[in-house]
Amino acid sequence: MQLLTLPPSPALATSIRATAQVFEDPKSQALLAHLQQVAPSEASVLIIGETGTGKELVARHIHNLSNRRNRPFIAVNCGAFSESLVEAELFGHEKGAFTGALSAKAGWFEEADGGTLFLDEIGDLPMAIQVKLLRVLQEREVVRLGSRKSIPIDVRVLAATNVQLEKAINAGHFREDLYYRVNVVNLDLSPLRERPGDILPLTRHFIEAYSQRLGYGRVTISPGAEHKLRGYGWPGNIRELENVIHHTLLICRNGVIERDDLRLSNLRIDRPDDQQTTADDSPEALLERAFHKLFEQQAGALHEKVEDALLRSAYRFCHYNQVHTAALLGLSRNVTRTRLIKIGELAVNKRRATENLQGERLIQLSI
Repeated sequence: MQLLTLPPSPALATSIRATAQVFEDPKSQALLAHLQQVAPSEASVLIIGETGTGKELVARHIHNLSNRRNRPFIAVNCGAFSESLVEAELFGHEKGAFTGALSAKAGWFEEADGGTLFLDEIGDLPMAIQVKLLRVLQEREVVRLGSRKSIPIDVRVLAATNVQLEKAINAGHFREDLYYRVNVVNLDLSPLRERPGDILPLTRHFIEAYSQRLGYGRVTISPGAEHKLRGYGWPGNIRELENVIHHTLLICRNGVIERDDLRLSNLRIDRPDDQQTTADDSPEALLERAFHKLFEQQAGALHEKVEDALLRSAYRFCHYNQVHTAALLGLSRNVTRTRLIKIGELAVNKRRATENLQGERLIQLSI
């Protein structure tokens, strides 16, 4: 069994981070295979997953499989700093740069020089800091707060988020250019409820770890308790499982965890983006049902209407960027541009199209 664990730290006792990760479920095994392919490269990686799914563990594993494995790995929670301090924390500051800056201090980018910097919850960064972060990633140098001197850095950046950055971009809370800079490789960590094959291996790990910590002998788990664990939704993911096992070991008797020993939460966390993973709700089934409705309600010219609707939706999904739309649909940019002009999208979205095409004049597209 492939097991990842965080280095021991007193802070983990009150943390919401996952402290262990396994790759037994088929979904996790596919993730591990992808991870092993991209880890040796220097590409930036965006890790997406709910709180408690083990994003930092995955980031550490990428670092350990890379050529930077013997260099520093620095993990920074972007949401842990106040807006007034986050710049100094990331990029450093000189003496006297602000009240309380009694001496010069290197930022986390300098501390990670030669190694890997993990930016957790990157979506929490203020917009002003996002601009400076983009410049650091592009120029490979930092300028400390209160200084005009640039400092070269050699850092691989791994970022993580528990929110959909695409929605944050549409809401004006995250820069699109920074998104594409950190999202060279995308790793999507499924919540624990969607990889049930990992539940019992993690359970056994936590039983062993906490049994040793509490000075217990061998502790086993009954089939009924295993069934209850597999059937639970785990809204808090791996961290919740760890807490449940810790509490259970405190109250179980005779070295056996029974079904009634497990105290599972009744909390129901509604996630609007959650989808039921049944065959009837697969993208193909939903699309087929939509086609049936069209067939029933309309007659004739459906091919053109569907084609236009697909192009229009893809264009908006790609934030009115022609190059990304063409890549998404597998078309050339010239064909995409011609069809967008035909359906009137470039005229309607003149401002957006102009921005995303870096100043290309709309009148030239309309000829």
